[in-house]
Amino acid sequence: MLRIGNASGFYGDRFSAFREMLTGGALDVLTGDYLAELTMLILARDRLKDPQLGYAKTFLRQMEECLGLAHEAGVRIVVNAGGLNPARLADALHELADKQGIPLRVGRVGGDDLLPRAEELALPGGLLAANAYLGAQGIAECLRGGADLVVTGRVTDAALVVGPAIAHFGWGPQDFDALAGAVVAGHVLECGAQATGGNYAFFREHDVRRPGFPIAEIEADGSSVITKHPGTGGAVTVETVTAQLLYETAGARYAGPDATARLDTVRLGQDGPDRVRISGVRGEEPPPTLKVGLNRLGGWRNEVVFVLTGLDAEAKSALLQEQLEQALDPRPAELRWTLARTDHPDADTEETASALLRLTVRDADQRLVGRSLGSAAVELGLASYPGFHLTAPPGPGTPYGVFETAHVDTREVAHTAVLPDGTSRAVPPPTSTRELVQLEQPALPSPLPSGPTRRAPLGLLVGARSGDKGGDANLGVWARTEPGWRWLAHALTVDVLRQLLPETSDLTITRHLLPNLRAVNFTIEGLLGQGVAAQARFDPQAKALGEWLRARHLDLPEALL
Repeated sequence: MLRIGNASGFYGDRFSAFREMLTGGALDVLTGDYLAELTMLILARDRLKDPQLGYAKTFLRQMEECLGLAHEAGVRIVVNAGGLNPARLADALHELADKQGIPLRVGRVGGDDLLPRAEELALPGGLLAANAYLGAQGIAECLRGGADLVVTGRVTDAALVVGPAIAHFGWGPQDFDALAGAVVAGHVLECGAQATGGNYAFFREHDVRRPGFPIAEIEADGSSVITKHPGTGGAVTVETVTAQLLYETAGARYAGPDATARLDTVRLGQDGPDRVRISGVRGEEPPPTLKVGLNRLGGWRNEVVFVLTGLDAEAKSALLQEQLEQALDPRPAELRWTLARTDHPDADTEETASALLRLTVRDADQRLVGRSLGSAAVELGLASYPGFHLTAPPGPGTPYGVFETAHVDTREVAHTAVLPDGTSRAVPPPTSTRELVQLEQPALPSPLPSGPTRRAPLGLLVGARSGDKGGDANLGVWARTEPGWRWLAHALTVDVLRQLLPETSDLTITRHLLPNLRAVNFTIEGLLGQGVAAQARFDPQAKALGEWLRARHLDLPEALL
């Protein structure tokens, strides 16, 4: 059995988590995930300012207090904090270890950075970063080569767990079931406390004020138990694990560079307090291509928020929009108005009597979204609707990013492992691949008998978790009981989802059934525009999309309430 913990789900996660995980109980490996789509843009801009940057600086600070703890406990560390500059982070870690007098063998994984080869690989121009999502074999090579600490650039999030499991159990590239089991465990761990009660739909059922971070106890066949250190907050239940399994996934085939995991084969079972067993995972060959994340600057954006207090909010909004759009000459390429009716009738505070009118503008020319916008808005201060004021003065405008994806042949990417002794080893591409084709939808369960219904929030019966994949949103919904699943599978169709979430009405939506998880998983294409960095939507990462759905009212069977 191999005990792998997680201490970071994103760049900016709980700083003390590394120390807490190293001192809270036994571990063999500790991982940290720092690289979201937005993070790569942040690191790319860091690298533009200073070629020595481009890695997650927070991790280096965490190691200042934790290198000694890891060395004493014999815990190996695997992180993707190298970002766009894993070589420089590896050097900085050596310098830190020498300063502290700690023997440290560092391995690093490279080959993901395709920016220098963008033209050769027919990638778009104007990129700030282009990184292939590598698999776990390079990490395994570093660990087999004696590394105490492995830093990578862009690898799949699950690879941080799969790599140590490959090195420990000696799995070969054809051991698809075992590899897929580790991929599933890695996906559960990758977002940290989301597996232990964080961001959980039924948060009131557990003490989640300070949830612990998750641990996967992985067995030689790829099965695992998800748990956490004793005495830490939060909870590990079948439903907290289900929620994370649905996060940022889609259909039954979950593709990765090492194996494609069949999510329709995943079986979850409570294995004791704060212990959930994952078993039965089947694996298939990985696809012949690697996903490549592309980051570029899209232009400049700005926003102004006007406060509309009291009566006639709609009329006030209409007046202001007409006035401001006439004043903007030349007009920015994109203007987006959103009226949030946060006002309440007969409110006993001014704030709760107020609605918010948000204007977001974009253009390739900073001047059109900067001073000219600010001047046009401020000049209306005494000449517009009654009660005119802003939440804040308009700023000069900020650059926004665009995230896109491409795919390249795995054989075109020079995946490398640099061992602690400085030896560089090429990681060969998989010898067996399969084009990714989603499975046909499974048969629907038998419907519930008809009976009386009550109009009520959907969230009384189901949990949900949502997130982003570039410009698309993922929305997973699970039923808490078997009868609830029989109802959910028939009731929550694509057409019903469009009615409940009108923002999705004109978008392409795909529904996937996952009976073992009692879940439906939706992919909503284009809801997020050009990705989180473009900030095209009030909730640019769709983090709360599931909670909005749960708050919508539907005719629910009284037998389930």
